[in-house]
Amino acid sequence: MSAERAIPQPFPSVEPQDKSVLVGGVPVSTLSLDALITKMVREAPLRRMQKEAPLLVFDCNGQGLSMNALDPNFRADLAQADLIHADGQIIVMASRWFSKTPIADRSSTTDMFIDSLPQAAAGDVRYYLLGGEEKVNAECARRITDATPGLKLAGRRNGFWSAEEEDALIEEINAAAPDVLWVGTGKPREQAFCVRNRHRIKAGWIVTCGGLFNYVTGDYPRAPMWMQNAGLEWLHRMVTRPRQLAWRYITTNPHALWLIWKHRHG
Repeated sequence: MSAERAIPQPFPSVEPQDKSVLVGGVPVSTLSLDALITKMVREAPLRRMQKEAPLLVFDCNGQGLSMNALDPNFRADLAQADLIHADGQIIVMASRWFSKTPIADRSSTTDMFIDSLPQAAAGDVRYYLLGGEEKVNAECARRITDATPGLKLAGRRNGFWSAEEEDALIEEINAAAPDVLWVGTGKPREQAFCVRNRHRIKAGWIVTCGGLFNYVTGDYPRAPMWMQNAGLEWLHRMVTRPRQLAWRYITTNPHALWLIWKHRHG
């Protein structure tokens, strides 16, 4: 099928209007996980084919709330997002506590990615995976294509490049013509890269995804569902990866809770 392929429309409609609610000082989309996936799979190919600027999609969790308040560069980059989704359960819970228009459910980046694969395969929506170590990136690509019949990847690349290599990287991405570019290099680097190159990248959507590829490969274990639903996935991560994450959660979680309370009235 050609790059300028016809776009099938087998997917259910999303909510008629995208809304957001202010949580901890950050405007977060109220779309459900299913609606967000449907929006991405339906919109991304059209935006790319019509040569529109890519939709910039960032996530929000406790760490993001804290960084938004403390880091002016990150705050400026986050403000450029077209859509910010609730990656952390605490964001969803806070919207239910203090907002008249709560977020429908948690849309973790890992769930968004994995759950979208069958629809992407059915709609011939092509992903580009950017980020992670080479072996992790390659294994993630292998696993999702093996597990999803019909899925076609536009390309992939590890998350290590120099400033001098960035122009060539953008050319490589554009030559691959992805509908959705997944950027997983961690906060704040991934947001800065996306904002800096948004108008050079020829993709429909650009989605930041942190350590997504490591979760797909199993290098990072996911918390049991009851912990995810209770907003305790951070605790599971801290226990399983204490050297990398303990200080992050010890410092950002209390700050995020304070920000949620501070901005509880919008």
